[in-house]
Amino acid sequence: MSGRPIARRSRTPLPGRRTKPVRRASAGLSTVRAGAALAMLVSAAAIYGVGASSAFAYSTLQVDGVRFTDPQAVEAALAEARGTNLFRLATNPLRTVLETIPTVAAARIQVRLPGTLAVTIDERQPIAIWAVADERFLVDGSGLLFERLSGETGEEAALPVIIDRRAASVGLSVGLSLDAVDLDAATRLASLTPADVGSAAASLVVVVGDENGFVVNAQPDGWSAVFGFYTPSLRSTELIPGQVRLLRSLLFERELTVERVILASETDGTYIPRSTPPPAETPGPSKAP
Repeated sequence: MSGRPIARRSRTPLPGRRTKPVRRASAGLSTVRAGAALAMLVSAAAIYGVGASSAFAYSTLQVDGVRFTDPQAVEAALAEARGTNLFRLATNPLRTVLETIPTVAAARIQVRLPGTLAVTIDERQPIAIWAVADERFLVDGSGLLFERLSGETGEEAALPVIIDRRAASVGLSVGLSLDAVDLDAATRLASLTPADVGSAAASLVVVVGDENGFVVNAQPDGWSAVFGFYTPSLRSTELIPGQVRLLRSLLFERELTVERVILASETDGTYIPRSTPPPAETPGPSKAP
């Protein structure tokens, strides 16, 4: 290593960099901020005023889509909401109440300012008339008895009628539901026409009773066919198509002589012939001279 000393460079100090001072915005309330705050206050006051004003209270009801549903029943269901400000009114609970009416399948509610509730009703659709003694009920596809009939007009007159003579059915009323198996059997049999079984009858009537279960009667004054009782598994309604085919074969070319048909299964059936009236007595010879 050389003993020569190492030269060191001296550094000339640089002059300090001068920065421009930054002015901070004043924390005071500017004109823009004041305007925004005022607008928020005005909006809040307006919302409160609208929500508290009686001018927007529910006072008028408009009901559409009703045929079986009594409009007064709809109004009664919404009675507690009357007078409530529409801006504060929750419609979902009201819809739930409306759908407890037996004739209502679904309901929709719209708010129409200043004070109207517009209700649209989707009613249950009848598939048959269920007759118990003197009472006649409309029944829908779910088996619900949703309306008591006082008369048959229009479309109701074309519905099939099931006559229920069972003792336990005396207590049926609007709002109750039929057993699913009974409904299935009844609707299958009620859909039959005389042509389906090769009959010359004018019509067919379905009757269900405690003694023979489901029976189909040919009208007027024709034969009767005992289809029997049905259960979910042991004797299901899946038997009915086969029983109908068997009935058709038993009536073929002998309908006028048949009184009653017993359809035990799809392949096992018999019939009872009409009784032949005794021949009229021939008057004896006259003894007059």
